[in-house]
Amino acid sequence: MVALDNVRVTTATPQARTGTPEHPPPSGPGPRAAGPWLVAGAVTLVLLALAARYGYHRDELYFLLAGDHLDWGYVDQGPLVPALARLADTVAPGNLLVLRTPSALLAGGAVLLVAAIARQFGADRSTQTFAALLGATSGIVLSTGHLLSTTTVDLVVWLAAALCTVLLLRTGDGRWALAVALVLGVGMANKLLPALLAVGLVAGVALAGPRRLLRDRWVLAAAGLYALLAAASLAWQAVNGFPQLGVAATIADGDSSYSGRLDALLLHFVIISPFVMPIWVAGLVALLRRPQWRGHRALGWAWLVVSGIVLLVGGKGYYDAPLLLVLTAAGAVIAAGWAARDRVRRTLLAAVVVLAATSNAVLLLPVLPADRLPDFVVAVNYDAGETIGWPAFADSLAAVHRALPPQEQARAIILTGNYGEAGAVARYGPQRGLPAAYSGHNSVADFGRPPDGADVAIAVGWSRPDRLRAWFTDVTPAGRVDLGVAVDNDENGGPIWLCRGLRRPWADIWDTEVRHTG
Repeated sequence: MVALDNVRVTTATPQARTGTPEHPPPSGPGPRAAGPWLVAGAVTLVLLALAARYGYHRDELYFLLAGDHLDWGYVDQGPLVPALARLADTVAPGNLLVLRTPSALLAGGAVLLVAAIARQFGADRSTQTFAALLGATSGIVLSTGHLLSTTTVDLVVWLAAALCTVLLLRTGDGRWALAVALVLGVGMANKLLPALLAVGLVAGVALAGPRRLLRDRWVLAAAGLYALLAAASLAWQAVNGFPQLGVAATIADGDSSYSGRLDALLLHFVIISPFVMPIWVAGLVALLRRPQWRGHRALGWAWLVVSGIVLLVGGKGYYDAPLLLVLTAAGAVIAAGWAARDRVRRTLLAAVVVLAATSNAVLLLPVLPADRLPDFVVAVNYDAGETIGWPAFADSLAAVHRALPPQEQARAIILTGNYGEAGAVARYGPQRGLPAAYSGHNSVADFGRPPDGADVAIAVGWSRPDRLRAWFTDVTPAGRVDLGVAVDNDENGGPIWLCRGLRRPWADIWDTEVRHTG
């Protein structure tokens, strides 16, 4: 026995010296499938068909306004989506279908990426189609695919980087790290969140291996490439005092939609679909414990690290949602194997897809009449309410403006509490004779402050007049916003204030008091 033990030791040692990987390579990918392409095409067509229902979202109005002030960066985002908004509005002014076409196409791309990730986990053709269906009916794909949004771009960036990471882990070829760096670096022109994914992936490899990748020359070159591509976004933030830190602090305080640690935690359970949650949980467990997927274990740890950071710092719960789709792709393989030879189980998985599609379509897409939108839809999906009533919002302000004496009309401005309201006035105000709108919210504060002679302001988006009275000697109610429909959003029924007698010049208060983030 001693001799045998010695033989084992001497035969194992040369293998270690020749570079045996820390973990055995995962099983090979499944066959190519056409089903995911059909699913992706279908979801894109549905999103395009519904694109022109309701109206602009407040963020889209902001992007259009930012597109008129193109820059290398903004307080809360990079230049990519404002540039897309400007391009779409130049090609087809005021056309929601054209504005939202990029998002519909990106949503289809996200579906293909989910299926491709499942394929790398060994999924056969039918399982790849199942994974595509789970992606196509997920809340994060449908909600972001309907609107032009930085989140839509971020979703595809994270999924593409995750797919390249899966290929890196499966093949051990460090050159895939260059693809990861390229995708994440380009994504930094949209938001800074790809840096969070980069941290999660590096931490995942450090915790679960293969750690040799951290010393691979291609991986080190990829780190340099990522730094180079991210330099423009980071440089703009540095020159401007890293304003995104202020935005992040406001989000952490719970002063923004989908923010607050409890809301972020709960959103994890519904953002794909409550019906799909057992599947992505199964995917997480399999990535962490399944022997055949030991080489992919870093992905499971990456989600644990990223979601932990999001909850710790108080970020929005959808920040790590793309990684939930990676877990869903893995879970689709597990679920398909569980149901392979059982008709009842296969029926149950089909029911999951149907229930996810039905519930998410009603809650997240404009399938119901805008003038009869149930309260529960807005309660679950805040964004739905923010796509209704912007022309009527401008009409409410126009009624107050028309009631002013002519000499005050000439000196009046619109002072809005948030960027969406400023964007709505910029979009609908000129044809209603409204003066220019100004706001201290995020990057709109950088688009210009009111002229020195503007001592009359029609203020909207301020629930209480306290701050206004610090800037004006006379602040009186002048009306309320009437959207003409019974929708519970941030604007409907809100007060409109008439402010006169500017206490100090705009130049003295704009950056120190009016400017705010969130």
